[in-house]
Amino acid sequence: MAIQDEGKNIKIQQTALIVSQITQMLQGIRFGSVEIIIHDNKVVQIERKEKLRPDAL
Repeated sequence: MAIQDEGKNIKIQQTALIVSQITQMLQGIRFGSVEIIIHDNKVVQIERKEKLRPDAL
């Protein structure tokens, strides 16, 4: 039972870390996108593409 609880805690920590990383990538972006790549039900990559628009600076 303790092994299952430990596995759940690790999964919760990993999920919290991913959410935190996505939140950081979203901060400060005015124009662009954040793309989350998933393979086999796991987040494997997070990409941030930012556009700079001179008229909006």
